[in-house]
Parts: sequence; C-alpha cells; structure tokens
Amino acid sequence: MFRKAIYRKNILITGASSGLGEGMARAFAAKGCNLALCARRTDNLQRIKADIEAAHPSVTVLVKELDVCNYEQVFQVFGEFRDELGSLDRVIVNAGMGKGASMGTGHFKANLRTAETNFVAALAQCEAAMEILRAQNSGHLVTISSMSALRGMPRSINIYAATKAGLRTLTEGLRADVLGTPIAVSCMLPGFILTDINRDLKRAPLRVDLDTGCRALIKAIEREPGEAMVPAWPWVLMGGLMKVLPLSVVAKMT
Repeated sequence: MFRKAIYRKNILITGASSGLGEGMARAFAAKGCNLALCARRTDNLQRIKADIEAAHPSVTVLVKELDVCNYEQVFQVFGEFRDELGSLDRVIVNAGMGKGASMGTGHFKANLRTAETNFVAALAQCEAAMEILRAQNSGHLVTISSMSALRGMPRSINIYAATKAGLRTLTEGLRADVLGTPIAVSCMLPGFILTDINRDLKRAPLRVDLDTGCRALIKAIEREPGEAMVPAWPWVLMGGLMKVLPLSVVAKMT
C-alpha cells in the first residue's frame, strides 16, 4: 500500500560521493530538490556540488565530510544539515561497502568493517534521522538494502548479504513503529546496478547501468512504499524465485 505522493524538498543522502548516492543526488536535483550530501571523499562531493549548481542554479547543495562509522559525527552532521536547510524531508541511508571474503580465510578485519559499516553505522544513521523526523512529526526515511538480503550468499557476498538482511529487518521494524503517523519509512532492495561494489563480480545477472538503476530507484522512492525491489522488472520476479529456489542454485547467481 502506497501513501499519497508528497513532494519532499530537502533530501539528505549519505555515501553520496559515488555510485547510487551520486546518481540519486543528480536525479533529485533535476527535480528541483535541495540536497544535503555527505561522504568521506569531500573532493568528489565538491565536484558533484559544482556540477549540480551549474546545471540547476535554483537548487541548494550542502556538502559535509562524514565517516558513518564515527557515530557522534553522524548525529552532528545530520543536525547541522537540518539546521542549515530548515528541515529534512527525506533521509536516504545509502552509505555502505562490499569488501569481504569467505569466512575462515583470514579476512576477519575486512568482514568486520563491512558488518560495521553496513549495519551498525546504518543503525546510527537511522537513529539520527528518526530523532529529526520525530521532532518534525514528518518526513521520509529510506534505507538502501539489497536483493541479496533475501537469501544467504557465498564467498565475498556472505557478510554483505547478512548485513543487508539485518538492515531490511531493522527498516521494517521502524516502519511498524511509526505506522499511522506522518513519518514514512521505506526499504529499497536494488538488484545488480553497476557500481564499484559489484563491478568486479564475475556473475551479475541482469545487471543494469547506473543511470537506469538510479531512475528506477528514484521512481520507487517517490512512491514511498514499505519495500521495493529495483528495478521492478525483472527483480520482483527474481525475488520470488530467490525465496524458493534451492540454495545451490541461488549460490550460483553471484
């Protein structure tokens, strides 16, 4: 069930210096939205800001450095963005990473970093966002999970899939917590959209280019559903199959 479409003017996006974050920022700017962009790589953020301001002079673009694993900084940066824009109408928890390896192969630190970035840091971002949205009694929280959240995945995708499954469940719980209020909560489950996270995957069936993927994401986000598989075709069908196929078949998809 979708809410009646609401125009969200001021949008915060984490992990906005590349990939889906950058793509969504550019697409929302084209719709006239003001942007609060944060990431670790401020040089990329400044480039994106300059490009957007040149193409869309009426759009306000704020950028700040943020390591989402610095939890105190997450709350500080979100609050500063809110104060500078006057409100945050939509917060997109997008920052994440996909480094890792099969467990037991000597890469615990890489797996731990992925788990911390994709789940614990996402928890901090959701906490900071919800404090602001509850105080406003309005707004839209969006988390970027993954189709891999539907099943356990092998090799380097194992930890990534597990954290995205945790984020999916966390988001559903948040949605349950604010049902019947002016606060909307959505979880996006992208399929294979070409980004640095999946660029080196040997198997990435039905992968689409970044522009196509971001257009689909924006369309889904603006509907404000509880959850959406993106792009809808073919991932709604694939999602149904992933839930029932033998694990041996699912494992061959990555």
